[in-house]
Amino acid sequence: MARPDELTFAPLGGVGEIGMNLSIYGLGNRHQRSWLAVDLGVSFGDEEHLPGIDLIMPDISFLEKERKNLVGLVLTHAHEDHFGAIIDLWPKLKCPIYATQFSAALFEAKLAAERNPPKIPVTVVPSGGRIDLGPFSVEFIPVAHSIPESHALAIHTEVGTVLHTGDWKLDPTPVLGPPTDEKRLRELGESGVLALVGDSTNAVREGRSPSEAEVATVIAGLVKSAKGRVAVTTFASNVARVKTVAEAARAADREVVIVGRAMERVVQVARECGYLDGVQNFRGMDYFGHFPPDKVLALCTGSQGEPRAALARIANNDHPTVTLNKGDTVIFSSRTIPGNEKAVSGIINGLVSQGVQIITDRTHLVHVSGHPRRDELRDMISWVRPQVLIPVHGEALHLSEHASLARAAGVPKVITCRNGDLVKLGPGDPGIIAELPSGRLYKDGTILEDSKSRAVIERRRMAFAGCAFVAIAMTEKGELADDPEVDLIGIPEKNAKGEVFDDIVYDVVVSTIEGLPRARRRDPDALAESVRRAVRAAVNEDWGKKPLCFVHVLEV
Repeated sequence: MARPDELTFAPLGGVGEIGMNLSIYGLGNRHQRSWLAVDLGVSFGDEEHLPGIDLIMPDISFLEKERKNLVGLVLTHAHEDHFGAIIDLWPKLKCPIYATQFSAALFEAKLAAERNPPKIPVTVVPSGGRIDLGPFSVEFIPVAHSIPESHALAIHTEVGTVLHTGDWKLDPTPVLGPPTDEKRLRELGESGVLALVGDSTNAVREGRSPSEAEVATVIAGLVKSAKGRVAVTTFASNVARVKTVAEAARAADREVVIVGRAMERVVQVARECGYLDGVQNFRGMDYFGHFPPDKVLALCTGSQGEPRAALARIANNDHPTVTLNKGDTVIFSSRTIPGNEKAVSGIINGLVSQGVQIITDRTHLVHVSGHPRRDELRDMISWVRPQVLIPVHGEALHLSEHASLARAAGVPKVITCRNGDLVKLGPGDPGIIAELPSGRLYKDGTILEDSKSRAVIERRRMAFAGCAFVAIAMTEKGELADDPEVDLIGIPEKNAKGEVFDDIVYDVVVSTIEGLPRARRRDPDALAESVRRAVRAAVNEDWGKKPLCFVHVLEV
């Protein structure tokens, strides 16, 4: 008798980390499965560990191999960590993409901003709609989050229903869009949910996330009482917050000036989709200096310390049209993403030294998270009543806290997994059954590199210990034809005794060559390796670091 089909789940990104989300669901047997992909996001490079790398993406080699069995890619919402890798990776998959109107429109605007974008068709699904993709029937369930049209996905199959929550929170007064659809989630729970694959971002925080409406009240009060110019920075995609700031400005009789391309793009898409109906028109940044200080509010990009964004340029005093002075106010209506603290604090210090007053969520409720705290997680579990719960979207601590909360809430089976783990959800006993290829791709300029890439590894080493370049010209007899050339980059000029490193390295190169037997001097590879080792050892002795060393041997 044929074995029944298995329903499986595997994260290829977004587990054990925040960002770079990619989940896949499989239905079939060990030899043949149909696959459904959910989200395809990025995380951001860290200059300290990955110099020159802007974006990190999930390795999709497994999906490339299974391309003919991939029925589609479904998007939960349009945050970069959920859809930012599509432009780079879709050409390797060429599968259909499904998203609701706002996500599709924001993606189209993002494509239009690229230099030579690929043509990527997106099928628009209504919010609350349902689509059939191969053996999967996918239902879009509205949830509250910090961007319009976020959805949990109910993935219905013959083996059972999975609720993939995406990013969500419970907010009874979300300012924009509907609250999380409790009624539909309870109905799913009534009809039976096999597995809940859920957001763990705030699983370490007790209580409930405050509402977007509470932030609106606080921001309105701050803008009303401000004396000089006001600038507010927030995530460009947080359209509810943009609306809140616009209403606060109108109540205080201030014009809103948009500063930053990403903000302009989102505002345009939000207006087209009807999310800013009734909100006054905004001005371009050229108008900023034309209004009296108490009649203007700048809505800026750069809340995460991005060096090229508007706020960084204002803090460095090199923005072409926007300047702030003593007595002006900047409101950071955002939370600093872990890893960005140094960059954000650099901007804050730059603004403070210009005499600007800074307001952050440390002292005022000017930001709320879009993710559920522990009481909200308990509510979700009680409504959906899953047989299996898999924590995703979080670092190890978040996943483990979500898992123990689920066990305490009585979920029969809780599985914590890592990127690449293939989890059998049913039928029968759920658990990890295999490991799929997984990893990271780095966007380096316009090129995608894998994690073993020479460029990525060497650049990290160069950033730490510099580089020595040595060129040697040798005759056929194994004699030096000319003086060696030495070029040092990122290495100190002198050692502790005041001796010049260029001279030290030059002397080591010459003495190493002269000390080698003639046969070894005639072998370019052997000669280069001997010089390389000697140079690294000599620099290490005087500096305590071994530089990268490249030796070029020319035979004349």
